[in-house]
Amino acid sequence: MTQALVGMDVSDLRTALGPEEPVFRARQIYEAIYRQRTPGLDRVTTLPKALRLRIEANFEYGLPEQAARYDSTDGTLRYLLKLADERTVETVLMPESDRNTICISSQIGCPVNCRFCLTALMGLERNLTAGEIVGQVLFVLEQNNLRTDVHRLNIVMMGQGEPLLNLDNVLKATRILTDEAGVGFSPRRITVSTSGIIPKMEEMGRAAVRPRLAISLNGSTEEQRRELMPITAKYHLRDLMEACKRYPLRPWEKLTFEHVLLAGVNDTDADARRVAKLLANINCKVNLIALNPGPGIPYATPSDERVSSFQAIVRRSVPCFIRKPRGRDVYAACGQLKRMESGLVELCP
Repeated sequence: MTQALVGMDVSDLRTALGPEEPVFRARQIYEAIYRQRTPGLDRVTTLPKALRLRIEANFEYGLPEQAARYDSTDGTLRYLLKLADERTVETVLMPESDRNTICISSQIGCPVNCRFCLTALMGLERNLTAGEIVGQVLFVLEQNNLRTDVHRLNIVMMGQGEPLLNLDNVLKATRILTDEAGVGFSPRRITVSTSGIIPKMEEMGRAAVRPRLAISLNGSTEEQRRELMPITAKYHLRDLMEACKRYPLRPWEKLTFEHVLLAGVNDTDADARRVAKLLANINCKVNLIALNPGPGIPYATPSDERVSSFQAIVRRSVPCFIRKPRGRDVYAACGQLKRMESGLVELCP
């Protein structure tokens, strides 16, 4: 497969161009791809024509292609993007009045097998490259005329996959996305969500450039979490909490805990009290997510009243927010990304 330019950093580009090209050419190409978002290097007239032709002959540009787009009644857009090997992956844009959030994938499918998640039913096909991660962002920015220097933009790696099981590519993508000479996002605006891969959390915490960290909690006891998230059999709740306490937060940073609420399973007042106790001594906030339904998921969505009651208890100890569902009707919401190609999901009451 031909090597792609999207996903290369300046060092990669220097190597790709070879010693016969001046060093500054790599920087020109880097800025053209990421900061200027030039759709093709044939349009970069500051590059010699012979170099442009050589690059075109030897490299793919590397942006994904749109295979399908699904528009939600609430304005959310779900893109099915085709990659160079013909596989597809999903990316979601959630526009709001004061910000736009791009939800991107880090793997095709997911190996973690959370029982309440449609993506888990896919299994894992493969990791995404750094270029395929960055490419999702560049695609959405271009399609929606969004700019990091004009619009308030967030990236959440909460699409398909467990990002920390593809950490090298996630970190390389983050460096490109946050480089002022690159795409230009602030590290404060990028969040990675993990099911709790403790060694990889520690590795990410040591990275010089890294996104914010969010942890999927979803259970207030070891037994409950193991039932809902089988990976807990390897990474225990008690050990996870200790790792969270050790995590090297930056001065402006809090950990985020995400808790998907399943009716009659983990949404009781007793669950809420246990969550509050678990997190009371951690610098964090909690996002509550009422289950987003889907075929083959053996759980129900709790009522708004139950979610509000849960929030009221947790927020006595830590800040706690209810995440408004976005794009449920087109399988774009959290836990629904399974490359559904037609039809709308019937919402739970």
